[in-house]
Amino acid sequence: MNKASLMIDIEGSSLSQEDIELIESPHVGGLILFERNFLDRSQITDLCFEIKSKKPEIIIAVDQEGGRVQRFKKGFSQIPPMQRLGDMVSHDKQAGLDLCKNTGWLVASELIASGVDLSFSPVLDLDQNSSSIIGDRAFSDQIDIVIDCARAFIYGMNEAGMACVGKHFPGHGSISEDSHIEKPIDQRTLNEIENKDLIPFKELINNLDGIMTAHILFSEVDTRIATFSKVWIKQILKEQMKFEGMIFSDDLSMEGTNEFISFYDKTKNAINSGCEMILICNNREGVKDALKYFENNNVEASEKIFSMLMANDVSWTDLEKNKIRVEISTQLEKLIQ
Repeated sequence: MNKASLMIDIEGSSLSQEDIELIESPHVGGLILFERNFLDRSQITDLCFEIKSKKPEIIIAVDQEGGRVQRFKKGFSQIPPMQRLGDMVSHDKQAGLDLCKNTGWLVASELIASGVDLSFSPVLDLDQNSSSIIGDRAFSDQIDIVIDCARAFIYGMNEAGMACVGKHFPGHGSISEDSHIEKPIDQRTLNEIENKDLIPFKELINNLDGIMTAHILFSEVDTRIATFSKVWIKQILKEQMKFEGMIFSDDLSMEGTNEFISFYDKTKNAINSGCEMILICNNREGVKDALKYFENNNVEASEKIFSMLMANDVSWTDLEKNKIRVEISTQLEKLIQ
């Protein structure tokens, strides 16, 4: 039996009794926060403290990529889209890579100081001017720039004490459809994908603590979307690429997963494909249905959870005194203007 846990969300800026009961389930190993959960820095820090008081080993995660995907803003450094960093690297490689590393450190440090273990970063997709959902979230359309930027960003995250999760395996940048609202179909051959989208994942495989899957059907490779595909996850990612980190599904509430109707079946197929952290957002009934699968099949949690928890203890008091943080924030603000 494959080992896995469930990552859930909450509705408000504090925990309800139902939230607490779900967090305390032995099958819930993670909690993802959104903009709706955030009021200010003090509140989010208190919320994370409360969550950890209920279950110290739970992974608290957020999407804090920068640009249009930055959930926490007030009191946090404003992070530009990653493509601004990629553009800088293309014009001044060393200065750009230094800023990539510093940005990774900054994002991770501010989140750790708030009690958050993990930002789902970096994006390893290539911006091929066709994806409505990726676009400037990607560092570049050039493979070497994506690899160099992501590696530097990861170094910065790790230096701060945060693990990293590359996404969206095996690549989301080549199709126009948004998997949040429909099931994208990529008709390229495996050879074409291996020679393009997969290269950043392969090159950084030993730098990544986790990988998040894409809800995309690669019709020339398998009949299932990547999240539900044993070919992509077990055969290619685990066996061929030798990846040993934690594999996260993207949100199973997204329309791209609707080849299965029930969350029971979605969870079953994601776990059977090799996913080890099953993400379900914005659907509390779906979470409860997924938990039935965990309970009925006695699914055990993966010990990989512990490698995803924050490794350092950083305080906001220390960060606010840190001149380097101020310098990095100032540099990034110039890229946003």
